[in-house]
Amino acid sequence: MKLPEPISKTFTGLIADIEKGQIKIPQFQREFVWDLKKSSKLMDSIIKGYPIGTFIFWKTKERLRSIRNLGNARLPEPIDGDFTEFVLDGQQRLTSLFATLKGLKIERETGKIEHYDEMFINLDAEEDEEIITTTKENFDESALIRLTDLIYGPLTLLFKYDVKYHSKLQDYKTRIEAYNYSIILIRDAPLDIATEIFTRINEGGKPLTVFEIMVAKTFDADRNFDLSEKYSGLIARLAEVEYETISDATVLQTVAILLEKDCTKKTILKLNKKEFIDIWDKAVDAIERTVDYFRNYYRIPVSQLLPYNSLIVPFSYFFYNHNDKPTGITQKYLQDFFWRVSLGTRYSSGVESKISQDIKRIDLIINDELPKYDWTVDTSAEFIKNNGWFSAGRSYIKALLSIYAYHQPKSFIDGSIVNINNGWLKIASSKNYHHFFPKAYLEKKIGDWEYKNFWINHILNITIVDDYLNKREISAKAPSTYMKKFEKQNPELEDTMKTHLIGDLDNFGIWDNNYDAFINGRAKILSKELKKRIIPQGTDKTMEVELTDERETNQLI
Repeated sequence: MKLPEPISKTFTGLIADIEKGQIKIPQFQREFVWDLKKSSKLMDSIIKGYPIGTFIFWKTKERLRSIRNLGNARLPEPIDGDFTEFVLDGQQRLTSLFATLKGLKIERETGKIEHYDEMFINLDAEEDEEIITTTKENFDESALIRLTDLIYGPLTLLFKYDVKYHSKLQDYKTRIEAYNYSIILIRDAPLDIATEIFTRINEGGKPLTVFEIMVAKTFDADRNFDLSEKYSGLIARLAEVEYETISDATVLQTVAILLEKDCTKKTILKLNKKEFIDIWDKAVDAIERTVDYFRNYYRIPVSQLLPYNSLIVPFSYFFYNHNDKPTGITQKYLQDFFWRVSLGTRYSSGVESKISQDIKRIDLIINDELPKYDWTVDTSAEFIKNNGWFSAGRSYIKALLSIYAYHQPKSFIDGSIVNINNGWLKIASSKNYHHFFPKAYLEKKIGDWEYKNFWINHILNITIVDDYLNKREISAKAPSTYMKKFEKQNPELEDTMKTHLIGDLDNFGIWDNNYDAFINGRAKILSKELKKRIIPQGTDKTMEVELTDERETNQLI
């Protein structure tokens, strides 16, 4: 990268370069927000010869997604192979300047249209007064000239004004056309440096995301590729199957893993544009096949239950390199990997480097080899009890909820399958989450105890139900009370409860409201479900041990 170079451009050069497409505003810049009044202040400063600050341009042959239209003006694409100057600082000023001097119409998000040709010079104004105005009210209209008329109007128009204004008209026109705009030019800088400069300049604002940068970098008009639109299309399709919460970061990591087997920010930003576009459709296909697999084989019906969004990445790598649906030993090894990542809180930190490491494990699985793992999982009932504090955002809890969902929980009332919805699963107080022993009931029974909240809000006390059942039928009633009502309504209640990993109602303490029996019984069943999904390795902890934790449940109630 060369040292920044100070240059200047006149009105004519600046406007001409914008109109030719040589100066562009990259898409990662924010919306144009300056209103007509603020823009008029800028023009007032220019006409008075005041400094308006320095623009910073990045000169490059990179082709980024840029703003193609400004108001009612179409901005052309630069010529292939030519340098383009992207605005890193000064977007609002430059856009205001262009909109004003071209008399554009700008439509705001609210639908309001601002007419930038409605800017006038008050020829009666003194130098210490505002020369530019956006209204004709309270002014002598014979002393007002539209700014665009002054610059582009024929001489015959100017000569219509009183002779006393002629010198001012010529002076103001000269000031605007001769004004030197100060520019710092950044040359030979790679994209990551240019965006870092942008971020530092705009330190008070919102930092650029990797996705915003890549949207700009990968844009290709000839190939009709717009990453922002492509991602929106993918999410729209995933929304149809309740997997719309897959982040743009996860999608970028997937593409990077497929191309480079690495998904750090640095790697993503250096991805080759052509290769990125070439692989996009195959990457999307791998993501969609992954989602289908999660939904159909693991029976995780919605993305909010997925322990980590990042699991999409290694599985997409698998499906990209493995055309057939996994079966036999491959299926078992892949399942083992999924649950080890989920139960071992694998992607809770350092996710980029860990995904890169795990791609090597996926390569082994593709070749029907069992990977070795350097983290342990504990599937014991006691571990579940000691680590089961319920929070809808915890990956470990999401893993256990996924086991619940796998059994397609049914309504206590009539045995119909519960509708699990992404919109209902974001927080612990969700409509889909029901405390089998209601919180209000347990708070009265347990009394004042240090670990009361831990055990009341425990994953083993959570069942997945519908909103109607949760609020209207159960409320704060004891299990023995509300379950007797359901027993009369639902002749298959015993089978229904098995879909919630709740076994024999007598042994589970339902009829005598025995919370200890319920927690211990459900922990054992859940532990068995986890063991089915894990292939034991030497460091794993799967043996049952006696509780020594001071939070043990014995004699809670």
